[in-house]
Amino acid sequence: MKIKLTKGELKRQRDALRQYERYLPTLQLKKQQLQIEIIRQLVLLEEKRQIQAHKEKTAALWAGLLYDEQNNIKAWIRPKETVLSTRNIAGVSLPVFERIEFNELDYDLFLFAPWVDAAIDVLRGIIDAREEAKIIERGIAILRQELRITTQRVNLFEKVKIPEAEEAIRLIKIYIGDQMANAVGRSKIAKRKIEEFVLEGVVA
Repeated sequence: MKIKLTKGELKRQRDALRQYERYLPTLQLKKQQLQIEIIRQLVLLEEKRQIQAHKEKTAALWAGLLYDEQNNIKAWIRPKETVLSTRNIAGVSLPVFERIEFNELDYDLFLFAPWVDAAIDVLRGIIDAREEAKIIERGIAILRQELRITTQRVNLFEKVKIPEAEEAIRLIKIYIGDQMANAVGRSKIAKRKIEEFVLEGVVA
């Protein structure tokens, strides 16, 4: 690191150091918030996966009954739209699953078995659970990426920028101190020589 050994550079380095020290706590707090939220989202994801697995296990018990109806009900279990909202965590915008919208049930009740309605509800619930898990996974990926960037910035400030500024300030202060000491020394020598000249003139 090459620096100018001047008072102007000293001021610049001091200003930079103050700025780094002011931003660092904010970055550290953001890093902590991201870590906590990732853990929270991982726990939530596991809960949703367990719910999904339970629904699928339950549906498997009667799935065979749908053999004759499976082609007929596909239209009512096919997602029409996934509705999302957003949530802000430490300055990061996360997708939040709200619901899946399906086509309205519109069929002749006399053409379907009486339990088809209930089956469609269960299958829609499974699709809901799968999609919600996907959105949570997407959010976790976003949080992890932001955590990686934030951690890099924290490390840059802690391990590079702040130490560099502190070292630059130390070197400049030493240099300026030496220059001042040299100037004082030269001033004393000059003063002594003048006094000697004056005394010589008086003696002469």
